[in-house]
Amino acid sequence: MMKKVLFALVLLHAAVFSFAQKAVIDKVVALVGGEVILLSEVEEQFALLKAQRPNAPAEARCEILEALLSSKLLVNQAKLDSLEVTEAEVEDQLNARIERILSYMNGDISQFEDYYGQTITEVKDQFREDLRSQILSDRMRSQVLGGVTVTPSEVKSFFSLIPRDSLPYFNAEVEVGEIVCKPLVNATERQKAIDKLEALRAQITSGQATFEALAQRFSDDGSARIGGDLGWAKRGKFVPEFEAAAYSLEPGDISPVVETEFGFHLIQLLERRGNSIHVRHILVRPDITNEDLELTSRLLDSIRLLIVNDSISFSIAVKRFGNKDVQSYSNDGRMMNPASGNTFYEIGDLDPDVYFALDTMKRIGQLSAPFEFKDPTGETFYRIIQLQSRSTPHRANLKEDYSKIRDAAIQSKQSEYLVNWVTERINGTYVFIDPMYNGCEILAIWRKSQVKP
Repeated sequence: MMKKVLFALVLLHAAVFSFAQKAVIDKVVALVGGEVILLSEVEEQFALLKAQRPNAPAEARCEILEALLSSKLLVNQAKLDSLEVTEAEVEDQLNARIERILSYMNGDISQFEDYYGQTITEVKDQFREDLRSQILSDRMRSQVLGGVTVTPSEVKSFFSLIPRDSLPYFNAEVEVGEIVCKPLVNATERQKAIDKLEALRAQITSGQATFEALAQRFSDDGSARIGGDLGWAKRGKFVPEFEAAAYSLEPGDISPVVETEFGFHLIQLLERRGNSIHVRHILVRPDITNEDLELTSRLLDSIRLLIVNDSISFSIAVKRFGNKDVQSYSNDGRMMNPASGNTFYEIGDLDPDVYFALDTMKRIGQLSAPFEFKDPTGETFYRIIQLQSRSTPHRANLKEDYSKIRDAAIQSKQSEYLVNWVTERINGTYVFIDPMYNGCEILAIWRKSQVKP
């Protein structure tokens, strides 16, 4: 079961970021410009596909190779156009993927290493260049498709071409607004966190302990596993207070206690290269007391009464009282469904606490009482939610589903545009495909201009 979860995670976030073991004798099976495709790449992705779809036919390798050819063509063009990917970007995405996988293992590094037969550093080194190519490919695709839009008349035309019996049937959906507040730390707990970090700093500066060892023991974030190491970063990666302190240090220096929205930090500068810095930190999050939680709940209840009594609109309340760091804040409080990328949720897609709050609402615009929830990092927040729209099960139509149909029309137009772009670029690009794939009809367009080595 664990392997299936991890395979799904890997496929979701980066097709090339595969941890499947190479069980074939490797060779070059395709070239696109200066970009190489190895047999192992095709076979690894086929193995991942089989893990998800055991009945996947052998011919699926043709589709996999076609997707790899398109991706390599994008990478080749990105390099010709001098698009750049920084070390910090690659490192950030590597770390994010490692963190996600570790989260399924309860943060157990030894389990990770046993599972993959490599250390975290070795895994990152193995896939760094693959990930760099993936980022380049995605960036080039975004540049190619960035200007593709559709007009209302194109949306209507797209919808009219869908046969009636092929129109999707949508389940009941809702749109949900939220106002989120983060409990504030009281003065006593705030001082405890500061005192704790000052004591740790004294241990480090006196030589009683190393920064790395204390970060592993006391830091309240995922970087504790690697001694607080945050890797290389350029300006703009960290929040302003953290960044100002980090850039003021000399290599080896340790900052005084720094406060940010995440808590309190000690920061050590390890290296500096031009505008890039390599730092590590110890983060201490102050404890939130029951009194702090109750105060936040009462604040939200007061906001709720203001909205109910028409003293303030929901949208204005979001801007005046809501937490600026949540996604919904910049969308007038409307929650975005991460599964679909729009604001509509099927009931089954909702978090249980939101579902149960909505379940008692009878009318559009109704507000919930304040309730507690935790974000993905485990921090406690409070929210009130508003039912903003509700649909009944229905077949797709322009009146109720215009935004979804528009998105589908854009995707269709983008797909057509990308196919045309690929076709044009193939004609001016060196392409080689191994004869072992001669049976793949889907690759015919790539062979038309193929140059034999």
